[in-house]
Amino acid sequence: MTGVAQRTLPEGRYGKQARKPLPKWLRWSLPVLGVLVGGAVALVAYQNLGNQPVEAKQSAFEVLDDSTVEVTFEVARDQPERPVVCVIRARSDDGDEAGRREVLVPPGRSTSVAKTVLRTSKPPVTGEVFGCSYQVPAYLSTR
Repeated sequence: MTGVAQRTLPEGRYGKQARKPLPKWLRWSLPVLGVLVGGAVALVAYQNLGNQPVEAKQSAFEVLDDSTVEVTFEVARDQPERPVVCVIRARSDDGDEAGRREVLVPPGRSTSVAKTVLRTSKPPVTGEVFGCSYQVPAYLSTR
């Protein structure tokens, strides 16, 4: 081929540059930092997804009339000497929350059964436990 010019780059100008090695302190601190971050993530996950200190489940409900439902529920706790507050709610046919009530479960056995009656704004079709906690509000406290 004649008439085609070949362009060549100047030598040494665009060549491969040598990388500087990482400092020693950075080489060992990055893995240590990774292990610490991983440990923190594992701890938070265990606290949020592990066994809960208070667990509750509905064991029965009975619709008494168009504005009342009775809910029976079971509470299991890891500290039976502490009172627990549980939020119980009723739902209507369309899935809306029709009633809600906070129920104090006094100190007692590690597994307790409680019962409450909820007034509703719509005809209820079910009653359920929304959740329980050791953080009992002052207005429910027995002290």
